[in-house]
Amino acid sequence: MILIDKSNIQMIPFLHLVKEEDMNKPLPTCFFIHGFTSAKEHNLHYAYLLAEKGFRVILPDCLEHGERSSGKSEYQLGEVFWKIVLNTIHELSILKEHFDEKGMIAPNGIGVAGTSMGGIVTLGALTQYEWISSAVSLMGNPTYVKFAQAQLAQVEALGYDLPFGEGEIESMMRELAHYDLSLQPEKLGGRPLMFWHGKRDKVVPFHFTREFYDSILPYYEEREDHLLFIEDDKADHKVTREGVLRLVEWFEKHLSA
Repeated sequence: MILIDKSNIQMIPFLHLVKEEDMNKPLPTCFFIHGFTSAKEHNLHYAYLLAEKGFRVILPDCLEHGERSSGKSEYQLGEVFWKIVLNTIHELSILKEHFDEKGMIAPNGIGVAGTSMGGIVTLGALTQYEWISSAVSLMGNPTYVKFAQAQLAQVEALGYDLPFGEGEIESMMRELAHYDLSLQPEKLGGRPLMFWHGKRDKVVPFHFTREFYDSILPYYEEREDHLLFIEDDKADHKVTREGVLRLVEWFEKHLSA
């Protein structure tokens, strides 16, 4: 039986899925981050499939999402998008330490994954935490600075006034650079990393992610099996069933204890 436990750590609500018989054992553990305007419950299909394979799975709600929603509109959430991303990266360490202290995580057994905003969080987290053993980005983007600049340009192109002053934008770009994996690819350290992205994605640009993947190929010359890019010619901003199953396969291959 797969248990689903709803809990809270330091004001971070999360779901914890695991096989009942393995509840208190040290297991390879996956943290799965939801997308923009989504919530932890919307990714239960990923969590169930992973838990079936023997993983412990943690699904947190990001700031301003799910149980933590304060009723902001999608536009208002967009204004604090990067604040949410960086806050989620910081909260990953809180969640990790909690399960580590309980002896529930197998040595070298931590995976991080997410869809869209969750994939963006995943790629930024790789710049901060060496304890991430393997990662999967579904429709994510590692080029924080370029992507943020493209978002601002899009807002201007639509005729809206930017909600930030020039000084604020410069400060934000400097901060984002610290988490931008494209500016520090050496931090990957050869860790297993899988990308899935639809070529018709109009929300998170496909080309930024593909260009990054091509640029890091030299870092994986002796570990080709540790890097994978799956592109779907027909998909837009929605992960296919194949993408879901390939994520599970990836963690089975690279995260099993």
